[in-house]
Amino acid sequence: MNESHRNVEVERRDVQKKSDSSLVASTFIKYAAYIIIFFGLLYFLVKYVFPMF
Repeated sequence: MNESHRNVEVERRDVQKKSDSSLVASTFIKYAAYIIIFFGLLYFLVKYVFPMF
């Protein structure tokens, strides 16, 4: 028997990385707030605390 013409079904799976855009946005806002607070503290130190010395 010649089995070179057999019908083979291939199961295809598409893997997609799930990303929650609300999680990404909230993380961005959190770190942006950290950076703003950090530079605010630096500005306060340079403008008001360092001139006292």
